[in-house]
Amino acid sequence: MKRTLLAAAACLVAFAHVTTAQAYECKQKYSWKLGFNTVKESIRGAATDAFKKVLEEKTQKCATVQVFPGETLGTEQEMIEAIQLNAIDMTMCGGGALSNVNPLFGATTLPFLFRDFKEAQTILEGPFGDRLKAAAAERNIQVLTFAELGFAQITNSARPINKVDDLYGLKIRSPKENTLITTMESLGASVTPMPFSEVYLALSQKVVDGQFNPLDAIYENKFHEVQKYLALVNVFYYNTVLAMSKKLYDGLDPELKKIVMEAGKAAQAAAYDYAVKKDAEMIEKMKPHFAEITKPDTDPFQAKVQVVYENFTKKVGDISDLTNSIKAYRAKK
Repeated sequence: MKRTLLAAAACLVAFAHVTTAQAYECKQKYSWKLGFNTVKESIRGAATDAFKKVLEEKTQKCATVQVFPGETLGTEQEMIEAIQLNAIDMTMCGGGALSNVNPLFGATTLPFLFRDFKEAQTILEGPFGDRLKAAAAERNIQVLTFAELGFAQITNSARPINKVDDLYGLKIRSPKENTLITTMESLGASVTPMPFSEVYLALSQKVVDGQFNPLDAIYENKFHEVQKYLALVNVFYYNTVLAMSKKLYDGLDPELKKIVMEAGKAAQAAAYDYAVKKDAEMIEKMKPHFAEITKPDTDPFQAKVQVVYENFTKKVGDISDLTNSIKAYRAKK
């Protein structure tokens, strides 16, 4: 009797799976290209794998995704432009990279803005995140989700960073994002913007002394091989945006739009899990590879970068909805 009941239960589960999987009626087949700038074995790789899995399962492969890592489809900025022109379908780009589409996106990378992943995710899922989505939509970019990349730490090959003055004169690579560039300049560094794919060679040939990135990006792209010093400062919170051509998204039927958004949520969850896990793991992995790892007091750093906030609001306008959301979040804790 027990076996009969178990068998019946198994049949019901299987039937439920089949009916759920067959729920989407395929009216048109889609094959989308999704590019990003880092290696496949990265947080973007984990997130896009989750997106692809959920999308293809829920649509019975009526909609499929080809993933192109490592700037195969172009640099980060080129892929963003291609989305706007409907030349490619999707990208997973840095949130700050969208500041070249609308400067408001630079707010998410203001220095020392967020304290932890949960705080950042909560704020980006709220009214300020909606404001960013609306700004992107005006430029033919449909934001499917915001997700973590990690907190940026600084590496270099010249000297350990124990205090803010140790950054003075260091040649530091930055993405071509105004908030990041002006932050490092306010800390005394000499900044060289360049695409991510060129960073390793530039570090190895001493074209630049250092760079800043989350720990997993430093390790997975082997920057530790050509750098001697690591400073744990959490200077920027990096988020990533899973984005789609808005023209493409608007042309989808309502049920497929819903599935695309569900797949976006899966990507967000995968990125969050990856970021939290990797942040703890990477410190231990990094220890044998650096001559010195420092953890300087960041209060003097924060004092130096207040001018970045002032200049940002002069250029972009009011961001009190962002700062007030952060204050409200912290007041509840």
